[in-house]
Amino acid sequence: MTEQHAVRLGTVQETLLIPLYGRAVENRKEEPVLRDPRAEEIVDAIDYDFTRFDNLPSLLGTVLRTTLFDHWVADFLTRHPTGTVVEIGTGLNTRYERVDNGQARWFESDLPDVIELRRAFFDDTPRRTAIAASVTDRTWAETVAARSDGPYLFAAEAVLPFLPADEVRRVVDLIAETFPGSLLALDTAGTAIIGGQEQHDALSKVEARMQWACDDPAEITAWRPGARLLTTCTLTTLPTPLHDRLPAADREMLANLAGQRLSQVEEYRLNLLQLP
Repeated sequence: MTEQHAVRLGTVQETLLIPLYGRAVENRKEEPVLRDPRAEEIVDAIDYDFTRFDNLPSLLGTVLRTTLFDHWVADFLTRHPTGTVVEIGTGLNTRYERVDNGQARWFESDLPDVIELRRAFFDDTPRRTAIAASVTDRTWAETVAARSDGPYLFAAEAVLPFLPADEVRRVVDLIAETFPGSLLALDTAGTAIIGGQEQHDALSKVEARMQWACDDPAEITAWRPGARLLTTCTLTTLPTPLHDRLPAADREMLANLAGQRLSQVEEYRLNLLQLP
């Protein structure tokens, strides 16, 4: 019988279990968006009632978001094979298992309770390091800077919207000042999404709530002169190469969703920035 690991996570940290479960559910499909057997193993090894998330439409949304972030990281590593990838708010993500090229340097940072749980499933290696720290604490950035060279890509997936706006700006400033010229991948949620979380299919099942409303990701570039928004999209306007690789049923579902022009879809954006 698989050993069951107890979950002792803070309110916001609990949300990491939603995308984890999404990837595990996706892995069970005959034709999945992505394969992640490790996620399925971890779900089976955690003492938590995942059934509260069964059959939720947003589970696929988390998988599509992760697939796009994978795409951006893989593209970065194609251009910079020995570059450094930093997962901010890594949760129980398994991007290293899916995308690592055998040469890159990886850092996976999250709050201490998350890293404690993560260490039950992942070990540090000479190229892979877990860091227990808040995203707003300079210590994680100092650790990365001291132990690696650029170029850098920072992946902040389903993290920054849970912070107040002033703290988001502080994080962006910290990355830009410590790692000039780096890439930052992040998601943003508009005002209607922030105001409608009580009706959200997944967030309504947990206590955590997003705080930062961002109606136009281009606003972020105004925080740092010289910053550029390289790309921004919704789940229904994914890059063509990625969209075309999706299973046919998922492409059809996204086409139908795009036609409805729902605010919870149109206002949730996935973004890649070049920091100055």
